[in-house]
Amino acid sequence: MSVEMTSNKPYLVRAFYDWISDNQLTPYIVVDVNVYGALVPQAYVSDGQIVLNISAGAVGSISLGPESIELSARFGGKLEHIVVPYGAIGAIYAKENGVGTALEIEHPVEQNVEQKETKTSHISLASKDDNELPPSSSKDTKKGKPSLKVIK
Repeated sequence: MSVEMTSNKPYLVRAFYDWISDNQLTPYIVVDVNVYGALVPQAYVSDGQIVLNISAGAVGSISLGPESIELSARFGGKLEHIVVPYGAIGAIYAKENGVGTALEIEHPVEQNVEQKETKTSHISLASKDDNELPPSSSKDTKKGKPSLKVIK
């Protein structure tokens, strides 16, 4: 008997995010912007990809929800709302030493796209700092005290 399971990618990304953060390193993700649902500042896209610093100290707030990562960050002084479906993440790694994992890009099928649009509840990890998030910044970021809240 074959049981169809959901993608393990959200679990892997959240686990690597926690592991990298717990080791006081900076989690970066490589995003394929051609995946349906990816919402990123296009001015910072190169070859269909963008690299994002998703550390709690570098973003205004971050939500690692069941279907996507949502965050707010400043690019060139302008606050941007960013949405990254887990399927669009090609890698997650620590900036300082490159340790992490590569992941397969997953393009959603039409049925999954409709289901994603009905999801509304997320858990949010919010930080008081609202630092800029250039794609390849070597600038040290301030660590904000994260807190959890449910967003509906």
